[in-house]
Amino acid sequence: MSYRREDYIKVNELLAKRRGDAEAEARARLYDAYERMPELREVDKTLARTSAKIAAAIAGGRDEIEARIAEIEAENMSLQRRRAQILVDNGYPADYTEPRYFCRECGDTGFVGSRECSCRRRALITAGYESSGIGELLRTQTFETFSLSYNGEFPSTARNLETVKRYAESFTGDGDGSLLLVGSTGLGKTHLSSSAARVVIERGFDVFYIKSQNMMSLFEDHQFRRERADEDAVQRCFDCDLLIIDDLGTEVSNGFTNAMLYNVVDTRISRRKGMIINTNLSAAELRKRYADRITSRLFGEFTALLFEGRDVRAEKLR
Repeated sequence: MSYRREDYIKVNELLAKRRGDAEAEARARLYDAYERMPELREVDKTLARTSAKIAAAIAGGRDEIEARIAEIEAENMSLQRRRAQILVDNGYPADYTEPRYFCRECGDTGFVGSRECSCRRRALITAGYESSGIGELLRTQTFETFSLSYNGEFPSTARNLETVKRYAESFTGDGDGSLLLVGSTGLGKTHLSSSAARVVIERGFDVFYIKSQNMMSLFEDHQFRRERADEDAVQRCFDCDLLIIDDLGTEVSNGFTNAMLYNVVDTRISRRKGMIINTNLSAAELRKRYADRITSRLFGEFTALLFEGRDVRAEKLR
């Protein structure tokens, strides 16, 4: 599994900031406490010499070393109790000068021992949502919110839901195949695609969702207007674990755009990287619009799912 390198960097920076802020605020409280409670400063000075005392005890020879260390530890515990009592006696909680980390389990390091903390995992998922291209859709469009009440009488509706859900839940990032979602507007293609994106992101993979016309604009800038090109987005079309292309057929069709579409599809197939492509065009319209080398891959390498029924958006408006 592999989130984007940029997502890891973003999350690591977030955790570092949380940790740094918590520790800076703790230092500010500590200095304030020292001003108000001079005895606290003296206790901390004594506690700070604990390591040196242990080192001296060890250097003093093996005779009665355990007894000396036990004595130092007992003194240390006594000082810590005295420290807590000073704070409490002055109206502060015993842990007043301790950092208040966002995550108490890992102290905002992201790891508990060698195990990744759940807070880091959640932050990576959030970063994946934000970088997927459909962050807002992912908040509401899930497999659970996909309703069969509008077009449930068409067997393909429930079948398509199950197929896309199974694809997302078993996604491995290598040789998963690809899905071609075909049907008119308002039948749930985008809803199921974004639901799949959500599950795949949560399972730790990099997902990039893009409208077909926007993808072609990326490639045009990359080819003809380099100063405006989003090189990262262009590269993700080839490198991300799952590429979702929405509204295939709405882009301007010419030799350049067809060549770019072929390049993306063929490259990803050869790299065994998954795709979900949505289109409002019928099979016949796809064959008429695109060259055989493209349609042969769409219909030969993809699992085609036909969506039938009434426009759900129009039904909801009624």
